[in-house]
Amino acid sequence: MNIPQELFYQQYVRREIEAYRAPYEPESEFYTYVMQGNLEKVAELCQETFASKSGLGCLSNAPLQNLKYHFAITAALLARYCIEGGLEVSESYDLSDYYIHKADQMQSLESISALHPVMCLDYASRMNHLRHKGAYSRPVCLCLEYIYDHLHTRITVPDLAAHTGLSPNYLSRLFHKETGSRISEYIQDKKIETARNMLCYSDYTISTIASTLAFPSQSYFTELFHKKTGKTPREYRMEYFRTTHVSTM
Repeated sequence: MNIPQELFYQQYVRREIEAYRAPYEPESEFYTYVMQGNLEKVAELCQETFASKSGLGCLSNAPLQNLKYHFAITAALLARYCIEGGLEVSESYDLSDYYIHKADQMQSLESISALHPVMCLDYASRMNHLRHKGAYSRPVCLCLEYIYDHLHTRITVPDLAAHTGLSPNYLSRLFHKETGSRISEYIQDKKIETARNMLCYSDYTISTIASTLAFPSQSYFTELFHKKTGKTPREYRMEYFRTTHVSTM
């Protein structure tokens, strides 16, 4: 994935990160939950609106810029904690850069606040995935990593077979034996899991979510989503938008 690298205040973050001041124990506990991949706890702690969060110092007299600075600091701390937890350095910092750049383009406190739980849950999801990797063989781990990194594309068994160097039939049997799921079913579950979190914690339209996750059509996405969750995407968003309900499939 090609992540934007030119950031408006990345140098500020690198320079000022050690000077960050906030209540230490609650902050440390939050980042530890992210590092552990505890999705439910991270979602619960993200329920407080980022813009109204206690302990944010004054880094700028302009409220919007002040929140952007604190968002950048949060992203940098998430990156560092997750690196300590075993996330690849390049992946962790690229993700931090991506979210900082995205926040820098936003023009309201509300939009930055809405992006905050999305970022935190993204890191936590990656750490949760990392935590379970040791239970699988290397070919299956390669499949899981490929699926995780390519949810925005159409993923096929031949794609994964080529990636692992195994025959499609053998890989399918191995994957099912170790995960208990067929490859196609696992891919669907992960796409629906991601869609559920996007419906809860982002303002993306349903059509945009369907397109982003490479579903062939919005109608197919809606049909599959209803089959997996018992609700349409619209019903799911109305019930769970910015609540602590997070999928841990």
